[in-house]
Amino acid sequence: MRKLLLLISVLLVTGIPLFAQDETEELEPWVCPEGFEGQTLSVFNWSTYIADDTVANFEEACGVTVNYDVYESNESMLARLRQGNPGYDIAVPTDYTVAIMAAEGLLQPLNHDNIPNLVHLNEELLDEPYDPGNQYSVPYQWGTIGIGYNVNRVGEEITSWEQVWNYDGPVAWLEDLRGMLGIALQILGYEPNSTDLDEIAAARDFLIENGSNVVAIAADDGQVLLERGEVDIVIEYSGDIFQLIDECECEDFAYAIPEEGSVLWVDSMVILDGAPNPELAEVWIDYILDPQVSADIANYTAYASPNQTSIDLGLIDEELLSNPAIYPDDEILSRLFVIADIAEAEVDYSNAWDEIRVLLGQ
Repeated sequence: MRKLLLLISVLLVTGIPLFAQDETEELEPWVCPEGFEGQTLSVFNWSTYIADDTVANFEEACGVTVNYDVYESNESMLARLRQGNPGYDIAVPTDYTVAIMAAEGLLQPLNHDNIPNLVHLNEELLDEPYDPGNQYSVPYQWGTIGIGYNVNRVGEEITSWEQVWNYDGPVAWLEDLRGMLGIALQILGYEPNSTDLDEIAAARDFLIENGSNVVAIAADDGQVLLERGEVDIVIEYSGDIFQLIDECECEDFAYAIPEEGSVLWVDSMVILDGAPNPELAEVWIDYILDPQVSADIANYTAYASPNQTSIDLGLIDEELLSNPAIYPDDEILSRLFVIADIAEAEVDYSNAWDEIRVLLGQ
């Protein structure tokens, strides 16, 4: 996964695309293959993670119905699917979770011939260690975990995790056990993906010791608590806070990637084992990878796009593309880490997180 950080550094700092693209080329509207009229697709995705017209446009283009359901964490998604697929075709797990799902037989292979828009992805974002050859997954969007805060209530610019731990006011953490424990491990000077029980225990104790101001561990809705004024600071996914900032049309909120470092993640589309309609699922993936569709999603959600053609053709809003908190620069990238699959040690992280929740009363 270090390859991923180096790659993004090259792309965003030098601005050099990894394959030739004629920027004068006019994009043809995406056209749905024939033969899917009247069918149904079931999508299982994160909340607040798609443009408001993405689903409707696909339904109209293909003459189909999309059932769209959401989850709030990789763990909750996995827990549901481990009990048996209730009828979903598509899910959108985070990098390391793809490897877990593949190993557990929860995914089915992709037929790349049915996804011609793969050519628009930056080819160096493909073939990552969590899914060699992209047998099971295709990148959807990427971003960071950082700090969202109410500027007026906090009264200062936040640049450090220490300001979160020491804040004299209500704070919400993110229900992302690998991210939160990884951040603690990094601060303590350990490998963020450590499998050492003593180090995991140290990260647990660090979070407990620094959690006295925590009033909620939010299931990917910390931005709602922030907007309602229930907390002054939240640890959240980047796009959720930037969506709040955009909707507010005010200067009350800000997002920061702390100087000590944080998490960089990539979410990918997969087709689930037992999917009722895998052929239509591949059509959906191809549709999402259309440069205009992909750009519309990135512009709406304020997450970063892996679609190099969208970037090369200027389809990403410049205000977003030039924001280093959304598309991090080289200096910020040097402080970020990517979560890896740690096999059996996942149980140790889960146990540590359970203890944190109990002792913090969450």
